[in-house]
Amino acid sequence: MGYTVEPLKDEQELMAQMTTPSEKVRDAVASMDGEVMILGVGGKMGPTIAELLMKSGAKEVIGVSRFPKPGPQEYLDRVGVTTVKCDLLERDALAKLPDVPNIILAAGFKFGATGKESLPWAMNTLLPGEVMQRFRNSRVVYISSGNVYRFTTIASGGASETDPVDPIGEYAQSRLGGERAVEFYADRHSTPSTIVRLFYSTELRYGIICDVVGKVFKRQPLNVTMGHVNQIWQGDAASYIAQCFPLCDSPAKTINLTGPEVLSVRDTARRAGELMGIEPVIEGQESATALLGNSTQIMDMMGQPAVSIDTIIQWASWWIEHGGTSLGKPTKFEVRDGRF
Repeated sequence: MGYTVEPLKDEQELMAQMTTPSEKVRDAVASMDGEVMILGVGGKMGPTIAELLMKSGAKEVIGVSRFPKPGPQEYLDRVGVTTVKCDLLERDALAKLPDVPNIILAAGFKFGATGKESLPWAMNTLLPGEVMQRFRNSRVVYISSGNVYRFTTIASGGASETDPVDPIGEYAQSRLGGERAVEFYADRHSTPSTIVRLFYSTELRYGIICDVVGKVFKRQPLNVTMGHVNQIWQGDAASYIAQCFPLCDSPAKTINLTGPEVLSVRDTARRAGELMGIEPVIEGQESATALLGNSTQIMDMMGQPAVSIDTIIQWASWWIEHGGTSLGKPTKFEVRDGRF
C-alpha cells in the first residue's frame, strides 16, 4: 500500500498542522484565567505549544529561554508570543520574571549529559524546585519524562501512573528528582500542579519515526534491540498539554502523555520501506522489555490523538524522500543503559 494521505510539504505547512487548535483546546484555553508563561520555550516542543496557545485565544503567551541560537525567538515574535531572554538557572533572573497565573515548565537537559552530569541535575532537579518556590501562587504544568519508569514487558502495555518508578541512568534520575521537588512544593505551598510524564513525541524534523525512516532511506542498519516504542504526534502532545491546567491540584497530579499503541520498530521500518520502495536493513533481536507508557488515563479524559501512527509514517517518509529539513537531533531511543 502506497501513500494515501496528503503530505506536509514544508515547515510552514508542518507548523500550521501542529498548531491549529481543536474545539477542546479552544474551550480549555478559554477557561484559563490570565496569561501563560512557558519556561524553556526555545526547545524542540516549546514553539509548538506557544503558537497553539496563541491560536487558541490565550490572553497572552510569554516565552522564556536563553535563545542561544537564532531562529526560535524570531519565529515566536512573529506569531505574537512575548519573548524574554533569561538564564533560568540564575536566581535573580528568575525572580525578575513577571507574575503570571499559569506556568508551563518545559526546560530540561538530556542529550550530551554524559560527561556533564551536573548540568542535567541542575536543570532537571534544582530548577523545578526554584520555579515552584518563585511561582507558588500560580498553576504549574511540569513536563517531565517517561524515562522515570522501569522497562516493562511488551504485553503489559506500558507503565501506568501508579506503577513503581525505577529510573535508569543520571538523566532519568534527575527527572525523578524534579518531580519530587514539584510534589514537595506543591504540597508545602498548596500550589496546584500537574506532572506530565512525556514519552517520545514526533514531528517531521525529529522523533523516533523520523530516526527509523531516515535509516531506511539511507539504507543504514537499524538496531531493533529496543524493539518497541510509544509515539505521539507533536501537535497532539501539545494539544494535551494545553488542556492540562484544569488538572492541576495539590498534591500534584501525575499523568502519562504518549500515544495509545505499542509500536514495533521492525514493523515501522517495514512500512516505511514499502512506501519508499526500499528493503530495511535490520540488525539485532527485540528485547523482552522496553520503555513504554500506558496512556489510558489521558485518553479517557481528553480523547484519542487526531493523527494516526500510519499518517505520521507516511508524512515522515514523504518528507525524508523529498529532502525535508531535519533538526539533526537523533532521539537515541535505542539506548537501554540511560546514557544519552
